[in-house]
Amino acid sequence: MRTSRRIIVALLLGASSVATAAFAFDGAPVNQDATIPVASAQSGSAAGALTLKKGAQAAVTQDTSLTALQYAAEGGHPVAQWKLGRMYANGDGVAQDDVRAFEYFSRIANEHAEDSPSAPQASIVANAFVALGRYYLNGIPNSKVKPDPERAREMFSYAASYFGNADAQYDLARLYLKAPDATPDNFRYGARWLGLAAQKGQHEAQALLGQMLFNGDRLPRQAARGLMWLTLARDSAGPDETWIKESYNRAFAKASDNDRAMALQMLEHWVQGKRD
Repeated sequence: MRTSRRIIVALLLGASSVATAAFAFDGAPVNQDATIPVASAQSGSAAGALTLKKGAQAAVTQDTSLTALQYAAEGGHPVAQWKLGRMYANGDGVAQDDVRAFEYFSRIANEHAEDSPSAPQASIVANAFVALGRYYLNGIPNSKVKPDPERAREMFSYAASYFGNADAQYDLARLYLKAPDATPDNFRYGARWLGLAAQKGQHEAQALLGQMLFNGDRLPRQAARGLMWLTLARDSAGPDETWIKESYNRAFAKASDNDRAMALQMLEHWVQGKRD
């Protein structure tokens, strides 16, 4: 495993050159337009001056917070690097920039790949590998980060196996299961990773596994167990994850009364097992 980890680190070090060069904070405000205060009263009034003052204070606070994060990130603090990576990936308080986000995630992976899975920052390191894998899977437009499914698989595999990250296990399972030239071995690996992620509560994995079991999609059909997984996934799904809710609704409508009763019993056992 140590040799494998070093290979991954070497790959990341080689890939990090495609991102923008490491930058030092120069003291200039970031995303200034978003922090321009707007007076709600006539210009020159006490209320208007107070609004401007509060707006200016908010801008200073935001810039100070960003400065602190950048300072900590340049010092090698993985939490700061992760927060900045997410900010640039989402355009949260800064101009959205996937290349810069990729750079921050790469720093974490390069510097902490061999950290213990029980280390305080282990989840952050694992999530950085997942983020890199998704960038490699889809590429970054107008950059040197091109779609590379094999590199994505390496990132997901490392986070899934070494850190036991459930999101990585789900993403890795999808790569194996959805491959156009999937072999029986690919499917076996995919089903294994999918089951591990579902057991850890990864709701997308629960939904996909539930679909496959309920429909008998390349797995022996287990309608009640499939409905159980779909129920768990539905309860955790976000408002935009309509595919999960639709999958549950279709399965519930097709399920027999016996399937529904068995699924309820399985759910009760699941909940009890989590409490114990």
